Amino acid sequence: MTTNTSSSELHKFLFEGLPVRGMLVRLTDAWQDILQRREQAGAFPQPVRHLLGEMAAAGVLMQSNIKFNGALVLQISGDGPVKLAVAEVQPDLALRATATVIGDVGDDAQLEALVNVHGKGRCAITLDPKDRLPGQQPYQGVVPLHGDRREPLQQISEVLEHYMLQSEQLDTKLVLAANDQVAAGLLIQRLPIEGEGNLAAQRNEDEIGLNEAFNRISHLASTLTSEELLTLDANTILHRLFWEESVRRFEPLTGEDGPHFACSCSRERVGQMLRGLGREEVDGIVVEQGRVEIVCEFCGEHYHFDAIDVGSLFTDERNQPPSSSSIQ
Repeated sequence: MTTNTSSSELHKFLFEGLPVRGMLVRLTDAWQDILQRREQAGAFPQPVRHLLGEMAAAGVLMQSNIKFNGALVLQISGDGPVKLAVAEVQPDLALRATATVIGDVGDDAQLEALVNVHGKGRCAITLDPKDRLPGQQPYQGVVPLHGDRREPLQQISEVLEHYMLQSEQLDTKLVLAANDQVAAGLLIQRLPIEGEGNLAAQRNEDEIGLNEAFNRISHLASTLTSEELLTLDANTILHRLFWEESVRRFEPLTGEDGPHFACSCSRERVGQMLRGLGREEVDGIVVEQGRVEIVCEFCGEHYHFDAIDVGSLFTDERNQPPSSSSIQ
């Protein structure tokens, strides 16, 4: 894999005087981190890498589109060779992604062949608050992987456009692309009202599909090819698409402030998971294998628990000495 050391970046912009806003994301180092960590356990097939890259880019765009202090988790699941694909983005744009592949994947497989072979595929978007109140559950919206005429959708961008229309009642145009160096996306969305107030959270469902400004700008966005999205810089893309429009751009988010890979796994969390399995089952693994080894599917981190570690997991930790094993 060719390494690109440039920072991932997110660009936000508005169309002056029009009820339309946009975002452009380019994941470079963040996306390559995800793929390189996965290679240690065996690289995903190319169609799966393509799907995960587009999901990662879409997840960043959707997380940036809402004011929410918590994780946005985008999941695609179904009845094909890909049992599950997940992209998770935190409020600080830390992201991670992985997939569970249980069957052979064709070289040119699209969404239907990957997860929706018998029409049971689903897309779930979960908003999980960082500071949940007692009894509070994450919000989750679920949409099928087919269109209004029950036709199977082949692109994750089409699925998410349907989701945004159903959940937010706002027209959205999404262009996504990914290869092994870059995962990128362009989002154009109609805002509820025009002018200076076009960031207000007001709804006007009568405008769905009818706003001339959004339709014009959406059409311009749809002319962007995958190759252009993956190879051109943000300035070139925005000028090429919208040179006749009055665009107000905001300072791009890059580096630590922009999209970046990070995994939330930890030895403590793994320990909590093992406690959830119960002492008898975990002891059985230690007897059979000598120790418990857990590998994070997102980042490849290895966590080892020997018999002493397991004993401390199921005893009051305040009375236990520090763990003797190391994390590899």
